[in-house]
Amino acid sequence: MLADLLSFIDRSPSPFHAVASVVERLTSAGFNQADRTAPASTGRQFVVDGGALVAWDDSEFDDPTTGFRIVGAHTDSPNLRVKPQPDSGAAGFHQVGVEVYGGVLLNSWLDRDLGLSGRLAFKDGKTRLVRIDAPVARVPQLAIHLDRDVSDKGLVLNRQKHLAPIWGLGEPSSGGFLNFVVNTFNSSSEDTVAVEDVVHWDLMFHDLTPSAIFGAHNEFFAAPRIDNLLSVHAATTALLGAPTGATESFGAIPVVAFFDHEEVGSTSSTGAASPSLPTVLERSVLARGGDRDQFHRALASSHAVSADGAHATHPNYADRHEPEHQIALNQGPVLKINANQRYATDAESAQPILVACAEADIEVQRFVTRTDLGCGSTIGPMTAATAGIAVVDFGAPQLSMHSAREMSGAADPELLSASLGHYLRAASTT
Repeated sequence: MLADLLSFIDRSPSPFHAVASVVERLTSAGFNQADRTAPASTGRQFVVDGGALVAWDDSEFDDPTTGFRIVGAHTDSPNLRVKPQPDSGAAGFHQVGVEVYGGVLLNSWLDRDLGLSGRLAFKDGKTRLVRIDAPVARVPQLAIHLDRDVSDKGLVLNRQKHLAPIWGLGEPSSGGFLNFVVNTFNSSSEDTVAVEDVVHWDLMFHDLTPSAIFGAHNEFFAAPRIDNLLSVHAATTALLGAPTGATESFGAIPVVAFFDHEEVGSTSSTGAASPSLPTVLERSVLARGGDRDQFHRALASSHAVSADGAHATHPNYADRHEPEHQIALNQGPVLKINANQRYATDAESAQPILVACAEADIEVQRFVTRTDLGCGSTIGPMTAATAGIAVVDFGAPQLSMHSAREMSGAADPELLSASLGHYLRAASTT
């Protein structure tokens, strides 16, 4: 499974590519893309909206009040996004203007060979994916000779001044960057496009270093976007774990929901704060002959897992972690808890996943952040508030979260996927 995960991550440099990778797996397993403008129907289906996707299988369920078991995750990761007018430069270099997306560990983007990915939007209303897996840009760090205090006082980076990647020599010309992107796209695609037809883009840089297994005994792996493509891959694998037509193995209707924009607050049409998930759930109820009241009854017996990365205890910074809640790699998935509801876990919402793990003989670790440190958040609280269902925050441990290159344990993807698979196949919440 680990090799498949690493291939999935390397093929998914943007949220749009991550969704495309999931769609490929779903269609191979017999899922069909639902038309959101057509009447609702039952079956093995998915809907796509940019960098977001919801998939479900209600093909063997007749009762409209049957509950849902949902695994949610997010497709986006912190990175450098290209500005609308990207052509800039200084000192004879042609650079690309970028905006920092999410909580980036800025130093991790220095001195890396960067590719480019995302999508182009055209006058005809269509979009096309762009993926340039070639070293087209780089953000060089200032030499230590010109910053003598950097080793003692730390590196300080100004987001506006210090992160613009270099991608050529010469004075910047208006439209130069877009011409380069379109020409590169046309050279590798049968679908030739014209620069003048491009109306906008969502483009971002990605590190080109391939994902890799490492360690004295191959006990770790390093990759970009582990947060949160590990969870996306694990959830997809869990959903597809039952053979086609074997949905009787599910005690509730299985759903996976992958949202965009989690790293910037989830407030968008494709984020967890949108009505996209509740809309899919309601249409499933209507397709089975239900009404609005039966939809709410179905929600009352539903449950969701917010699957996202958890902080493993860093050996060089052990004092930054709660002493009684040390988290190890390769020792099981993590239940994430925060009394201030930065995570949605409570005693009741934790029960379904803990029972599923116990039945599968999978150990579960418990994470709480230090009381004197702030706590990050997930799609969990958003999903609970938007859909009005119980949600538990749960995920695989990792180090270097929000770096351009993160790390986790080689056994952790399989443990997370197995946990989610048992969860989806457990009895419906009542």
